[in-house]
Amino acid sequence: MEKLSEVVIKEKLLENPNWKLIDERWIERKYRFQDYLKGIEFVQSVAQLSEQLNHHPFISIDYKLITVKITSWRAKGLTDLDFTLAQKYDELYAQIKEKDC
Repeated sequence: MEKLSEVVIKEKLLENPNWKLIDERWIERKYRFQDYLKGIEFVQSVAQLSEQLNHHPFISIDYKLITVKITSWRAKGLTDLDFTLAQKYDELYAQIKEKDC
């Protein structure tokens, strides 16, 4: 995977407005859940998807708030795969939130 330029990263962040650029090297998003176990369900889904693609995020669990950070170590920055995963994580979040309704 090739490291993305600053211009491309800014374009991709416009397409993924819930994600924030951190230290010019990471993207991060916080996901909020109504209860603790829904957050854990989300983390398990993220972990399974990440394992399938062999690209693993940093995940922080703070009760009902889950923080996900992504970067590509080999590229020493962000790649297309990071943004693809960000979109897939958002889809997983939407599926879990939809079950709550």
